[in-house]
Amino acid sequence: MSTTVAAVRERSVSCSLDNYLVLPDHTMDARIAAARRELGARAVVLGHHYQRDEVIRFADFRGDSYKLAQAAGRTNAAYIVFCGVHFMAESADILAHMGQQVILPDLNAGCSMADMAEIGQVESCWEQLMALDLTDDHGRGITPLTYMNSTAAIKSFCGERGGLVCTSSNAAAAFKWAFARNQKILFLPDQHLGRNTAFAMGIPLEECVVWDPFMVQGGVTVEKLRSARVILWKGHCSVHQRFLPEHVDKVRTRFPGIQVIVHPECRWEVCQKADGIGSTERLIKMIADAPEGSKFAVGTEIHLVNRMGKDFAKEGKTVITLDESGCLCTTMFRISPQHLCWALENLTEDNVVNRIQVPEEVKYWSRVALDRMLEIG
Repeated sequence: MSTTVAAVRERSVSCSLDNYLVLPDHTMDARIAAARRELGARAVVLGHHYQRDEVIRFADFRGDSYKLAQAAGRTNAAYIVFCGVHFMAESADILAHMGQQVILPDLNAGCSMADMAEIGQVESCWEQLMALDLTDDHGRGITPLTYMNSTAAIKSFCGERGGLVCTSSNAAAAFKWAFARNQKILFLPDQHLGRNTAFAMGIPLEECVVWDPFMVQGGVTVEKLRSARVILWKGHCSVHQRFLPEHVDKVRTRFPGIQVIVHPECRWEVCQKADGIGSTERLIKMIADAPEGSKFAVGTEIHLVNRMGKDFAKEGKTVITLDESGCLCTTMFRISPQHLCWALENLTEDNVVNRIQVPEEVKYWSRVALDRMLEIG
């Protein structure tokens, strides 16, 4: 066997993921940095706020899911390596330019919330609502809204029926937009964000009903469906739902004067007890704008809280988690230095692994829903 052939074969074997996963995290640093240098402007790495420190340190951009998808669309990189979860990579592919390819380092990095609204279930729900003459297949009667944390198929479903996508920061604007068109909203897939948004807008809790896709007619009576203004899908974030009202009481007892700020994916009871509610970016800004000496207990993912604790300690501020047991996004945690290194080193060989591609027909209506969101700001 010639030396050249042997070298190629050795390189091919080294690009097998199994050969990376047996290596310690710290051994990946130099290799990731080298691959980044070799790829140069051809590749951009995106890191979600909830990503582990060992990975996010290599990100060109940090942010929440939509901010990162926008960042991807503004680059000219041929490869977009998204260190996040599946629905985020889908959104990046929807907003990407022609010829750009989106890579998710680990295809097992999903989102339990997004998985709680399966397209077949949502279509069945809509058919039942149409059978009750509450809407039609064009969205006359009910405006479907979906949170960014949903699959491309759900985004497409909403776009095709006159709805749009929202983030936790513009959910209120999305609700106002929707109510200007219809008297009712179907909100997917996070019931807590939907309920918290509706309540903050003055909609009573009794005018919000929860549709359970595993029950006949969602487990809701016809009378309640007719009187409801907001139909909430029975979904939630496995991280944020873990925060409980007693956590707020406990942290205030232990740290008098501490400010409790939480993500709107938390339960309504927790949000009602909090001093402030905001998206991931908003929570960071609240702390950044606070005076020296401020203390915060934050109800969101533990990697972000710990990172803020280190960063803001330099400004004389204290940031701790609302729940001492910590709330880890296990699916986000699947993206490891080994997965990132494997994806990047394959790209140096022009071998694209784990590409995320949204079908064109799904991409079209998803883009419509996302563009409508941009219009409302």
